[in-house]
This record gives sequence, C-alpha cells and structure tokens, in this order.
Amino acid sequence: MTAPKHHDDWQSGGNKMPRSYFRFLAIAVVLIPANLFGQGQRAGTAPALHGVLTVKAKEGTTPPDSFWVILFNRDKSEFGRQAVANHGAYSFRNISIGDWEIAVEAGGLILGRIAVTVNPTGGGDMRQDLVLEWGDKSGPTNPGAISSLESYSRTTEGESLMKQALAARSRKNSVEATNLLKKVVAADARDFEAWTELGNVLFAQGHAKDAEFAFRRALEEKPNYAVALLNLGKMQYGQKNYDAAIATLTELTNSHPEFAEAHRFLGESYLRIKRGSNAVPELEEAARLDPHNQADAHLSLAALYDAAGLRDRAAGEYEKFLAMRSNYPDKKKLEKYIRDNKKLRSSAESAGWTTM
Repeated sequence: MTAPKHHDDWQSGGNKMPRSYFRFLAIAVVLIPANLFGQGQRAGTAPALHGVLTVKAKEGTTPPDSFWVILFNRDKSEFGRQAVANHGAYSFRNISIGDWEIAVEAGGLILGRIAVTVNPTGGGDMRQDLVLEWGDKSGPTNPGAISSLESYSRTTEGESLMKQALAARSRKNSVEATNLLKKVVAADARDFEAWTELGNVLFAQGHAKDAEFAFRRALEEKPNYAVALLNLGKMQYGQKNYDAAIATLTELTNSHPEFAEAHRFLGESYLRIKRGSNAVPELEEAARLDPHNQADAHLSLAALYDAAGLRDRAAGEYEKFLAMRSNYPDKKKLEKYIRDNKKLRSSAESAGWTTM
C-alpha cells in the first residue's frame, strides 16, 4: 500500500469558535495556540467568518502598517484575502460549513495559520479574533514558519508603491503587481523584500526564469535571506529541478535549521531522486518541528517504508499521521493497513523474529 492522495483536516470542536493567537518574532513567525475562549455568535442570513486582528508590539519594535488575512479552503486553495491594519476587522461571507484555515501574511509570506471549523449547529456567523505579538529577535519559541529576517526600510514613495503592489496581488492582478514591484526595485535595487515579492508574482504567472533572477537578486542584497531561499527552493522543486532544490534548501536548513517547511521540501526533493536515506531525517525533522502543519511528512515516510517492505514502520507513520489528522478522508484505509501490519509484526515477534 502506498500513501494515498490526501487532504488536510482540522477541528476546533464545540459549537463556538475558539480564540487562538499568532505570535510574531522578528526572526520567524509562528502560529502558537494559546488559551482557548468561547466566542459569541451573531445571527445572520449569510454564513460569515469574521474577527479582529490585533498587533501587540514590544517597546522598540515597529510592525508593518498592515497585514493580509487570508482564508483557505479545505484543499488549501485560496478563498479570499483582505488587507487589515492593527485593530482592524476582517469578514469573509458566503462560506460553507466545515473546515477552513485562516492565515496571516506580510511581505509576501504566510506568517502563521490557524484551523477553524464553521459548525452547522451554530445558527449564525462565526467569530475568530487574531492576535499578533511582535517581539524581539530572540528566535522562535515554536519553530516551523519563516518570515523576514528584518523589514526593509523604504522611502515614503517606495512604501506606497509596495502597498499598491500587494493590493494588486490581492485582487489577483498579477500584471499590475509586477509593474509596481518593478518600479520599487528600479528606484531602490537594494530592496530584497521587493525582489522576493517580484519573484513570487512572476513565478505565479509562469515566468520561472525571471522569477529565479528576482529571487537571486534578493539573495545578492541579503545573503541567506530565508524567505527568498525558501521560495526559490520551492520553485525549483515545482519545476522538478530536484538537485537545484536540494542545494538551495540545504543552504537554508544550514543557516536556519529551525524552519520545518524547509526540511519538508528538502526531504521531498531527496525522495524524488530516490535518496531515501537522505530524505528520512529531513522529513522526521519537519514533523518534529511542526507536528500539525507538517503532518503529511508522515505520509511520505510511510510510503517510503512501505516500498522498502518495512510495513511495520509504515504503520507507525500512519498512526502518527492520524493522530494529527483525525478526520482524514481515507482514515479507514489507513486504519486497516495499521491493523494488518501490526498483526504481521506481532506474529513475527512471537516467532522470535525481529524487525528493523
């Protein structure tokens, strides 16, 4: 049995939406669940998910003026995004009941995510407040996500163009976003964040060579810039240029070993060129650093062990995966695999055999 195609599932439980928190650190941005509090619901004719974004900045730090609040469908396709300032409100209407994911983005990179469930028994809209804590550069307390190592200081005109570019991107107007970002870097070629964002929108349009140039320009201005390295590595992976992806992502994990997503894509790249012994530690590290968001690493490990005939190990990985994804669509298939192969292991052990 090989790992089936999969979807991510989340639950928040109960009829009320819990309040969860994002935590921002200047060196990394990580979603950290905090104390859970029930949220009241507001009756409405059209189901909506809404809330308030609050940014708490420590003394001596300056967060961005605005962030993107993004709503993702269960299959992780984007439902919509809204620009939200500190203490600003967001509202996504006409959504269906079920599982969703809210993310906060700044500088072209998702900073953190929180799973939410719109419960059909609520009878009204759902509220999910978000809190961003902007701290110092002491490092992440729950590693896994990547953000800017620092914010680039622009002129007033440059900042205005950057905001316009991000707004155009949110409207899915990639051509306008590209033109505006080109103006930003033409005015200040040292703006590594603008180069990185330009790489993102160019790649989204299918201009891979131009996107790579933009990412590399960002890295010229800011060597080891984690955002550019990650996005370049993911682009190379998407192009099936696995050797290049391995080189890029290895550079990233060497300089920033705490970032789970980098380990995940590095492990997947090794798998694609049949270097399983290299893939295993990277996938294991991704799952260790960020157990929920990188739970799919267990599926990749299970598929690898199954192909090698190590079905007891594959069963163990499926168990770890289901512990994180209790509503997985093919849960019954995985549970049967686990039962069957645990029996095999028990039989082998009772006969005095050992398994690797």
